[in-house]
Amino acid sequence: MKQGLGTQLRHLIELLDGAVQQAYADAGLDYRPRYTPVMRVLAQQQSTTIGQLAELAGITQPAVTQTVALMKKEGLLLVAVGGEDGRQRVVRLSSQGEALLPHLQMCWQATKRAADSLDAELAFPLSTCLAQAITILEQRSFGERIRDASKKVAATP
Repeated sequence: MKQGLGTQLRHLIELLDGAVQQAYADAGLDYRPRYTPVMRVLAQQQSTTIGQLAELAGITQPAVTQTVALMKKEGLLLVAVGGEDGRQRVVRLSSQGEALLPHLQMCWQATKRAADSLDAELAFPLSTCLAQAITILEQRSFGERIRDASKKVAATP
């Protein structure tokens, strides 16, 4: 039986994230892969708001908010009130987060090389396919596609 798209994607994420998580453990790091988009942005910028972080990391604001809360709890980030009305949260690396960066950057380089080797073995690069799928879904969402397909299914006797 052929697996559905969602099942295939979840399995792919399990295969990728599991290996990356193990690489961090092998390097002696207690670190989750989901922290990487936040860490990468903060490695480039001293501080940023939650909204800017979401935009720069390319993930949703709720995902950033949850990830930042976890990272703050683990002592990797400092979060302060900012903005004129005090509703914004400004995020920056803690000293613990800054100390972790050089170790993470080595892991990220190894992960990049591994991803490049995977792309090289595929008929077409996975990274290119994913970027294209994201771009297309940003233009017309999967939800819209499902609604359109549902109309056609309901109209078919």
